[in-house]
Amino acid sequence: MTSPNDDLAVQTLNLARKFGDLVAVDGVDLNIKQGELFALLGPNGAGKTTTINMLCCLLKPTGGTARIMGHDILKQPYRVKDIIGVSPQETVLSERLNSRENLELIGRIHGVGATELKTRSQELLATMGLGARAKDQVRKFSGGMKRRLNIIMALIHDPQVVFLDEPTLGLDPQARRAIWEYIIRLKKEKTILLTTHYMDEADFLADRIGIMDEGKIVALGTSHELKNNLLEKQTMVIQAQDITEAAIEKVRTKYAEAEVTGDTLVISDKQLGFQEIVGLLHQAGVAVRSAYMKEPTLEDVFLQITGKELRE
Repeated sequence: MTSPNDDLAVQTLNLARKFGDLVAVDGVDLNIKQGELFALLGPNGAGKTTTINMLCCLLKPTGGTARIMGHDILKQPYRVKDIIGVSPQETVLSERLNSRENLELIGRIHGVGATELKTRSQELLATMGLGARAKDQVRKFSGGMKRRLNIIMALIHDPQVVFLDEPTLGLDPQARRAIWEYIIRLKKEKTILLTTHYMDEADFLADRIGIMDEGKIVALGTSHELKNNLLEKQTMVIQAQDITEAAIEKVRTKYAEAEVTGDTLVISDKQLGFQEIVGLLHQAGVAVRSAYMKEPTLEDVFLQITGKELRE
């Protein structure tokens, strides 16, 4: 059994949650270092939000526990709430208040002094590109602006650990990229646990990634480790002219998984010989226009591990 480690920012110890007969989170063990941006990646229903809700003391585990900066979520929930900031999936904003008023409301709930609250509000609004809109009612904001303000509200009391639950859900690509830039600024200053089902988001932002499916962590590591250590096959993509059936059969004598669509030939195997494949095609009279090794993606990893696409 894993022992508690107070040097970690977030540690889950066989964390579990059931809803009746449904197992939403099934004995999760995570060790997240201080200053790390950790992404929890998975499809809808994988257990990501349930895990976050337990870590934020909003939902009691039915098994195991977790520690945030050394504080147990079951024994010290109020201390945990003091040192965390939470930006939930749904924006939690008062539409009739302006940005500064929303921040003052949350800051006072957390006991932030008036002078510090004013200073922090100005700094965070400026950092997130909302300084000029501080006095505008939130109901006039775009979706991306509301998301940014939601993140600021999670930071207003200067928490040590920040939970960002699907921070770019439903946003257009431009708004998502803008929020990514702001999240990157927080790296190393805070420990961040980010949940997402956008693979490119986890790939771009995270120091490490945990892939969650059916309540369990099914893979864990850096993006590079996941893509290069877990995938069993290499893939080569070739654009060519005059790909004959005889040429395909010649390639298949060495590599069984060779499929052609139009002028594109895709070959997969545990180990591919780039020069050998090009040579086989030239011998068969095929004019190769381009050939490259396809880099693995997190989607490739997820499909191999779970057999499911993230949108399912």
